[in-house]
Amino acid sequence: MKLKDLFNKVGLTNIKVNLQFIEAEFKLSNTADQDAAWEMYVELITRVATQDLHEGDPKTALESLSRLFAITRDILKSKGKDAINFAKIAVVILNQVVRPFTSKWHPLSEELNQPENITKFRAELITVQTAVKKYASLLANMLEIEDISEVKELHP
Repeated sequence: MKLKDLFNKVGLTNIKVNLQFIEAEFKLSNTADQDAAWEMYVELITRVATQDLHEGDPKTALESLSRLFAITRDILKSKGKDAINFAKIAVVILNQVVRPFTSKWHPLSEELNQPENITKFRAELITVQTAVKKYASLLANMLEIEDISEVKELHP
């Protein structure tokens, strides 16, 4: 399957990558790629990156999203160059989806106690979460596992 088809399948249509890269046949063909994808999938589905913030603290949510950079770097370093297919996806998502959000809100983090900023932050967070959920779905598809990133918690 072409990477473009995988991106389209989960609705990641706003991602910009070079044509040669997006048209290439793609799969997680080795253990390093698969292990890296699994590790990232677990991180994504257990963070505010894919889960509702509810009444949670915006600063903590921002820090959780920011940690994805260090987590991704750690995964890539530990798996090495054998995880290049995973790296191609992870780096694009971080740089095009997560980085614009964290770059905007880090300088404003001290103002995240003001109601108007909290409202803006939460609205923009939902947009980022939507894209990150699609990233998690992409990883689940590539791992050929059931995607549980959309599982909602039960409320009494």
